[in-house]
Amino acid sequence: MKSTGIVRKVDELGRIVIPIELRRTLGIAEKDALEIYVDGDHIMLKKYEPACIFCDNASDISIYKGKNICKNCLTDLANK
Repeated sequence: MKSTGIVRKVDELGRIVIPIELRRTLGIAEKDALEIYVDGDHIMLKKYEPACIFCDNASDISIYKGKNICKNCLTDLANK
């Protein structure tokens, strides 16, 4: 993990603010969904991508190396 040097406090409702510079860099817009991951004592946020990264199919999605891939595209990749 790379440190950004940015520190934010959690408010009384449990919220934190992600700075706009970081959101712009990562392509996170207002009202975008973020997935929350926990790895030991680390909390990770990732922009939610529910569809296949190749064909935008939203059914039969598998995750391969952190990317969503549908079964058809996964089969096509395996056959190449």
